[in-house]
Amino acid sequence: MALFDRNQRQRSSLCSTATVVVFVSLCLVGLWMISSPETIPAANKKADALVKEEDSSIDATNNVKQNSANVVAETTAAAEAATDEADSSLKPAGDTKGDGEKATTSKDQTFDDENGRTEGGALVKPENGGDEAATDVKEIGGLEQATIDMNDTGEQTMTDTKEGVVQDKSPEEMAAAGDAKESGDGGDGGATKNKQTFDDENGKLDGVNLVKDVENKTLSEENSKPLPEETTTVSSKNAIVAAVVPLETTTTAISDEKLPDNGEQGQDEQRQQQQQPVEALPNGQADLLTERAAQNGSFTTQAAESIKEKKTRAEKTKKKKGKDKKRSSAAAAVEEDGDTSFGWKLCNTSAGADYIPCLDNEAAIKKLKTDAHYEHRERHCPGEPPTCLVPAPEGYREPIRWPRSRDKIWYHNVPHTKLAAYKGHQNWVKLSGEHLTFPGGGTQFKHGALHYIELIQSSFPEVAWGRRSRLVLDVGCGVASFGGYLFDHDVLTMSLAPKDEHEAQVQFALERGIPAISAVMGTRRLPFPSNVFDVVHCARCRVPWHIEGGMLLLELNRLVRPGGFFVWSATPVYQKLPEDVEIWGEMVKLTKAMCWEMVSKTRDTVDQVGLVIFRKPSDNACYKKRRQKEPPLCEPSDDPNAAWNITLRACMHWVPTDPSVRGSRWPERWPERVETTPYWLNSSQVGVYGKPAPDDFVADHEHWKKVVRNSYLTGMGIDWKTVRNVMDMRAVYGGFAAALRDMSVWVMNVVTINSPDTLPVIYERGLFGIYHDWCESFSTYPRSYDLLHADHLFSKLKSRCKVLPVIVEVDRILRPNGKLIVRDDKETVDEVQGVVRSLQWEVRMTVSKNREAMLCARKTTWRPTDVEAR
Repeated sequence: MALFDRNQRQRSSLCSTATVVVFVSLCLVGLWMISSPETIPAANKKADALVKEEDSSIDATNNVKQNSANVVAETTAAAEAATDEADSSLKPAGDTKGDGEKATTSKDQTFDDENGRTEGGALVKPENGGDEAATDVKEIGGLEQATIDMNDTGEQTMTDTKEGVVQDKSPEEMAAAGDAKESGDGGDGGATKNKQTFDDENGKLDGVNLVKDVENKTLSEENSKPLPEETTTVSSKNAIVAAVVPLETTTTAISDEKLPDNGEQGQDEQRQQQQQPVEALPNGQADLLTERAAQNGSFTTQAAESIKEKKTRAEKTKKKKGKDKKRSSAAAAVEEDGDTSFGWKLCNTSAGADYIPCLDNEAAIKKLKTDAHYEHRERHCPGEPPTCLVPAPEGYREPIRWPRSRDKIWYHNVPHTKLAAYKGHQNWVKLSGEHLTFPGGGTQFKHGALHYIELIQSSFPEVAWGRRSRLVLDVGCGVASFGGYLFDHDVLTMSLAPKDEHEAQVQFALERGIPAISAVMGTRRLPFPSNVFDVVHCARCRVPWHIEGGMLLLELNRLVRPGGFFVWSATPVYQKLPEDVEIWGEMVKLTKAMCWEMVSKTRDTVDQVGLVIFRKPSDNACYKKRRQKEPPLCEPSDDPNAAWNITLRACMHWVPTDPSVRGSRWPERWPERVETTPYWLNSSQVGVYGKPAPDDFVADHEHWKKVVRNSYLTGMGIDWKTVRNVMDMRAVYGGFAAALRDMSVWVMNVVTINSPDTLPVIYERGLFGIYHDWCESFSTYPRSYDLLHADHLFSKLKSRCKVLPVIVEVDRILRPNGKLIVRDDKETVDEVQGVVRSLQWEVRMTVSKNREAMLCARKTTWRPTDVEAR
């Protein structure tokens, strides 16, 4: 036994010694392999070979499996940990992370493109670093979807491939790729670390220049800039691109052709030849303002204010009771071909290319018992909104840009000559070859609107165009030359006229780039709040102000600010015909009973016309002294701000005198008023976004300034030189319009009837707008606007009407090549995208984050050939 024990101890000792020797040898070999640069090229070659074989690991739907993302994250982290002690010279040039910080991949990331969906994958970005390149996988912060579709010009074509996405690989392959990551000898090209901040509150996405991988070659304009953590992809057909565009520069197109391998100088020359001045490439600079917490706050809604609308809504609710509320699912209805699934057809109406559904409802107009009060010119909307498309006039072409458009437009865009023949001697409009020209004249200012505007100013300097008087309502505007030339004085004019025998007058105005709507002073209030216009103007507008107790003039009294002006130039002011003398006498009597003060009466020696200026009282002293009570004061229950489908009443409202009430004093002078919080908003009121109303206003203003500056002006692919007529389809405080005030555009702010009634805030800022229900057609001609902006509009309409007819209305009023920007929840944006794709619109960009999404699309000239049956 002793011998056996001794032999056993000897054998055990030898085994222990051998084990130690083998262990030490393996450690030395491992350390040598990690530290030796000679092993890295082999790792790179292995990784490159694996990338070439990546197709075999992709499933039939081009999806990367969810667990592959975990493998990527785990192997990458392991590779980084194993190389922490490597020489610092082996790190990529763009790596700015500290030692020990580990990269991960978001598991819920989704990228959509034309070829399919990639979930959980990580982006890799090539960087032009000569022989030094590296790959990295970074966390992409929960971005659910980020896709951009770009097919704008021939010079700018960017497409999807699989080279830029880490595909399904085995753990061994991932380990090899992780070993290659820290290499400084990246002969086949790799990607630097992504470093970008997505700032929702500030409207900012800090990014770098466009970088594109071409045939294992790397192109970069600025090698030193890092990639974003959250990357938006630009898609076309062949290559995936990390689309990150500088905020201050316009990105140019890069060809898909492979550059010759002739060094940096040759690449620079090639790039210079390829760079063309095009619209800025869309990118992910789209802060997505979550409005799920939006509320009415201390604001009421126009629907609640309007008694008739409340009754109408109650009747509709009763009819719909017990029925299933089916939401439109337009996106699901789009078939793979995407072009004919909706069965689009052209509208079959007598109005043709000028069709306005709520004004051209012939069936409803025929049922009217009378048209004595212009009922036939008012809105009569179809029971079911149309889903047909309005054709464009034959020969339609892109409108002439402002300011040249003020003087001339293309004849074929508005092919009407009746006004040219009827009003040619008054210099309204003339036909000249391919153009319709506008000499700037009108019935009361044949020698031009500028002279007439100066006449008003000189006759009563307190008008102070552009300072005290910023907002004007022009009733019976003709072709809107008065409002068009008031732009020179920083005055914003809401021009209105009916769609009547003065053929296409409002359409002329809009084509010229001048604000205008089709409306008539008939039996209902105009869709504006009370006490908002600084000046109301009427130049021989043929409105019988004095009849029926002065009902129509009393409507102007509701709209003009206390202390504001009514400028009237018509034949009764200066002619001595019996009819004119009678009308003038009635007007003097009526205005005196309304406590309006006649502050000026002038006769012009140039145009041989006269004008008079009345001023509305700024307090109630005159009302209290009146001996006669006609016109009467309105009942306290009559809300002057109720404007949607409200019958006109021949009464006057008390002038607000409480210092805390809107209308009790004049706003700040322009332009200070646009950024000044209205004095009647106080901290006890709750704003739309839940903050105290003054703070809510300031936050909204700052938010939209940053969104417009950092996203809309530089990163949406919009050439703003082509934009003149803009509509904010769901304005809140007018922040979007205020942010564009230094641009050569005007913005129609629409406050929907079921939204908080913030339209008075917009007017207080020196901006203008209108009430509207988007479940009905808007009172404007087709092809009126260059850009429509819909911020969380469509999702809020779903409980009341379908999305599809609303998008059809968008198609009607948007000009060919016009842009639509939609910000909403992801489900709604997907639905909108499905419909506009079926209309063959170009979807320029979609980006989503945290269930919020944004879409930018461009309307094309496509129209269907089939015509709907009557």
